Amino acid sequence: MIHPLILVAVFVVSAVLGYFIIRTVPSLLHTPLMSGMNALSGVTIVGAIVATGVAFLAGDGFWAQLAGGLAIVLAAINVFGGFGVTHRMLKMFDKKKK
Repeated sequence: MIHPLILVAVFVVSAVLGYFIIRTVPSLLHTPLMSGMNALSGVTIVGAIVATGVAFLAGDGFWAQLAGGLAIVLAAINVFGGFGVTHRMLKMFDKKKK
């Protein structure tokens, strides 16, 4: 079993590293980067579903299942919201119809 402190450390290092990577991306590339990340966020939903299923089958308790369900909902909001924002950004580049 992995110690929870190691998991927290991995999360913090990932967040800091992600911040510094995204900060260096030119503003011209933010729309394609966002579209790619939305596709990758679909993997987050699958991971949340698998983790919730494992928690359910292992009988880890109500709170583990609740946290897994919440993770599924938040990941879905992230994906659908990201696609909505990307669609809106891409509409700015459409030619106006007269």
